[in-house]
Amino acid sequence: MSRTQPTTAPDSLEARLGARMAGALTLRSQMLPHDVSERLRVARDQALARARQARLKAGAGLTVMGTSAAGAATLGALGSWWQRVASVMPLVMLVLGLLMIDNHARREQVMAAAEIDALLLSDDLPPAAYSDPGFGEYLRSPPSP
Repeated sequence: MSRTQPTTAPDSLEARLGARMAGALTLRSQMLPHDVSERLRVARDQALARARQARLKAGAGLTVMGTSAAGAATLGALGSWWQRVASVMPLVMLVLGLLMIDNHARREQVMAAAEIDALLLSDDLPPAAYSDPGFGEYLRSPPSP
């Protein structure tokens, strides 16, 4: 499977070193006698068989789950783009919720200020009433019939 994480500098160094070593070993393996190369081939096949068995034992309990090359658990039925969408979705929903809360709070502040302004402009009050500390409370009280 493909890697889910971007390649970092140590990984690329390891990959280059591995490629160089594989190239050197391939070149040198052509110079080996036939019996030695056959023993190496058999040992390689045995190592691959053991690795397959170990993977089967490790993955026996996982029916829907698998593992990526990086070792992260992945869902077999869902593609990697579903995982990215699913991992980003809670953050998107949080940001949208916070924006809606902020919009609602601002709207409530504007509506309260508009209500106070409407009461101020519609009432006949003497100028001294505007400087009274209880004037705000008067504006918040319901109008009398």
